[in-house]
Amino acid sequence: MSAISTKLSAFLFPGLTWKIATENKELFLTFDDGPHPLITPKVLNILDEYNAKATFFCVGENVQKHPEAYAEIISRGHQTGNHTFNHLKGWETSAKEYLDNIRKCNELVPSALFRPPHGRILPGQVRQLKKEGYQVVMWSVLARDYQQNSDKKNLLQKVLAQTKAGSIIVFHDSEKAAENMLYMLPEFLAHFSEKGYAFNVIDGQRT
Repeated sequence: MSAISTKLSAFLFPGLTWKIATENKELFLTFDDGPHPLITPKVLNILDEYNAKATFFCVGENVQKHPEAYAEIISRGHQTGNHTFNHLKGWETSAKEYLDNIRKCNELVPSALFRPPHGRILPGQVRQLKKEGYQVVMWSVLARDYQQNSDKKNLLQKVLAQTKAGSIIVFHDSEKAAENMLYMLPEFLAHFSEKGYAFNVIDGQRT
């Protein structure tokens, strides 16, 4: 999703969380598609180096496969959110199947936070999620770390330029994104740490 399409989507879906209202120098890192038994611990170690906290939107089947990696996210003081059980695309899934898949994930990832895979969700699905008490969290900055043929330095520069106080930034703790993400993340943290920013979890209340 480009910066332009993100702004358009935010206009069309004002009830979703696209950024965090704050007067402080704080940023909100998020990681999608994990946990992964090798990659997620590397992310956690990097975050620890900068005293950074993050929110991990976890796929239920990955939590089921790798419970130790999920437990480590929790034990290190990070937040978790629901990313469906099977990484379903809302645009291509019936409301019942989509909601049932989210509920199945919730059995392993009990959280009021939900992020739709690929950002694809229909208005009716949003309404039902809100009825069930979910906060649907989108993003203001997409790292595009999954673009394996892109120059990682260019990706980093775009993320640095787009990020400002209150931004919700998306990285991925997945095999596809690992090479780019593991380069970009420490550079990102170092850059904004030097500028006095804190890195906090999304608490499920502030919008």
